[in-house]
Amino acid sequence: MARLTAKISAATLLLTASAWSAVPDNSGVDQLDTVVVSGTRLRGVKDLDVPASITTVQADTDSNNLQTNVTELLGGVAGVTALDRRNYAQDTQLSIRGFGARSTFGVRGVRLFADGIPASMPDGQGQLSHFNLLGADRIQIMRGPFSTLYGNSSGGVVQIWSRPGTEEPSARVRATVGSYGERSYGAQALGTIGLADYNLALSRFETDGYRDHAAARRDSANLRLGFDTGAGRELTLVVNYVDIPEAQDPLGVILADWRADPRGTVSLATDYNTRKSVEQLQGGLVFEQKLGSANTLHAMAYAGNRKIVQYLAITPSVQSPPTHSGGVVDLDTDYRGADLRWSWQGELANRPLEFTLGGNFDLQQQQRLGYNNFVGSTLGVRGALRRDETNRVENLDEFAQAMWQFADRWSVLAGLRHSEINFKSTDRYIVGTNRDDSGHKRYGDTTVVGGLMFRPMESLHLYASVGDGFETPTFNEMSYRSDGQPGLAFYLLPATSDEYEVGAKWRPDGGLQVDVALFRASTTNDLAVARNLGGRSSYNNIPGSRRQGFEAAMRLPVADDWQLEANYTLLAATFTKDFLTGGPPPCSSANVPVLAGTRMPGVARHQGQLQLKWSPGPWSAALELNGSSNVTVNDRASEQAPGYGVWNAEIGRNWELGDSTLRGFARVDNLLDKSYVGSVIVNEGNSRFYEAATDRTATVGLQWRWR
Repeated sequence: MARLTAKISAATLLLTASAWSAVPDNSGVDQLDTVVVSGTRLRGVKDLDVPASITTVQADTDSNNLQTNVTELLGGVAGVTALDRRNYAQDTQLSIRGFGARSTFGVRGVRLFADGIPASMPDGQGQLSHFNLLGADRIQIMRGPFSTLYGNSSGGVVQIWSRPGTEEPSARVRATVGSYGERSYGAQALGTIGLADYNLALSRFETDGYRDHAAARRDSANLRLGFDTGAGRELTLVVNYVDIPEAQDPLGVILADWRADPRGTVSLATDYNTRKSVEQLQGGLVFEQKLGSANTLHAMAYAGNRKIVQYLAITPSVQSPPTHSGGVVDLDTDYRGADLRWSWQGELANRPLEFTLGGNFDLQQQQRLGYNNFVGSTLGVRGALRRDETNRVENLDEFAQAMWQFADRWSVLAGLRHSEINFKSTDRYIVGTNRDDSGHKRYGDTTVVGGLMFRPMESLHLYASVGDGFETPTFNEMSYRSDGQPGLAFYLLPATSDEYEVGAKWRPDGGLQVDVALFRASTTNDLAVARNLGGRSSYNNIPGSRRQGFEAAMRLPVADDWQLEANYTLLAATFTKDFLTGGPPPCSSANVPVLAGTRMPGVARHQGQLQLKWSPGPWSAALELNGSSNVTVNDRASEQAPGYGVWNAEIGRNWELGDSTLRGFARVDNLLDKSYVGSVIVNEGNSRFYEAATDRTATVGLQWRWR
């Protein structure tokens, strides 16, 4: 009923807005401030006036961090879990209000964008490795029902934006060294050339690894070129590149092994030299044309290629069946897409109205190869071919949204989106009893969201929103069938969610900022592990799950040069109906009951951060406390990683040297040298769920910036 009501309400509003789209502008009515809110694609509305949870984190050029990992900016955002696994063969673990927590490979359930260009594929799988912090201006995070405006797998939205070039050219170089062989080097140049502004950032990060067999290197480059050609036209070119060659994978360990030796790993990691290589190059063009004072046309096109080669620790005996796909995964993915939308700003009944209509198309074509990870008695090398298929995903979406300030203190925002996602697999490895496993599957849904904002006073904004979400399985989750047969699991259904949120945003005089929200998302056809066998997990849909809770964030100036920041998230994520799941490996079928009320894995019930900052003149310093309660590691909730509280400290100072600034800084993480689990590998097929966080580590660095 809630979903139907929301769809009817939003459709009615949008039809009304369309009918009034020719109403002329009335200069006698106060217009909203013109601030682009990228999270909702609104052009003339401040994020404070949007009935949604939106957080913007600035990327400080004078940061005391490495400026290497996106977790440095996302760690202090309520509702967001971003874990630096110190395992660069696997990407950052990212979840928003519990969506995406079960991902064991990359990011799923959360939509990612870099300068407006998708970093998530049409099937919902994404990566953060090419997010370049050295060139970044800010990261925006959206939680709650309005994330559905981005379509498939929008449990939340994370966008990174590069800093535009400055009129006065400037440059900086930066270097850090730290514990366990961590070091980073970077350079950035900003400026203008004629009608173009530029931002070029280059960086390299290297580590010997805190754990055994965990060395890695990552090279990153990001270029943003902006062209203002006059007459209301703007063109932006974005190109980025990342290369991670043969990052060693220390794998997870069982709980007893972590307690005995947090830095250790299993012998399989070294026996098979488990590792992963990633190389990605992508580029995109964004064009905007203002058409008079009310209309704006926005167009975006992009293309890229991503190559992944991963060596797994699967024994030769497990690979002996003719239907097994081997222990080496080789993925070569080409992707491209386009987005076109029109925005109109005017009035309805003499009140400000903004209306947007658009659509997007995305295509992902992946050559997937599998090989044995042995030749004779030699392990950890590429052997005989075991899988050869082309996987193709494409989506075509249409969307509309409208925001109307229908009274002095009231406004409404509503949107709808129709998504069609088509999966197709063409099998070319047909050998002996390994049959042709080609197939295809189409998913589609129309999602609707609506929200109401009320301002009882200028400093206080109260809102409520409701919407529905839609999430297809990714190709990784389809890769293996739960019945043990070869081929892809095209029988999996999409997960659908009903989402609700009420919240408040308070901005009184004096610099205090407070944001609070209550939220709830009920999901049907979520995925859970059905089978664990041969190092592979396969999935089935389950009847129901629920993610609900409370989040709060505060920023408080406490004295001259002192500021206190705090955030807290309470998240109760549970399965709401009984189902069967796979037991401890080897498990060939779903045979273990999971009762309603069981906690979902990978989700902490309590987490938060408290930070005290001091910034007198050229100095800056901070003391930080990060905390999390325990986390279950599998659908059965049979084990859990213990909770923790960790202190960090940092300090930095600037010295002005003519037209340049020299900065020195230092940071100590895990100040009290606490041993804790930094992340868990949810439902790991061999019960090796645990990845250790580092003990006390120190980083020192220098930055030189000149004009």
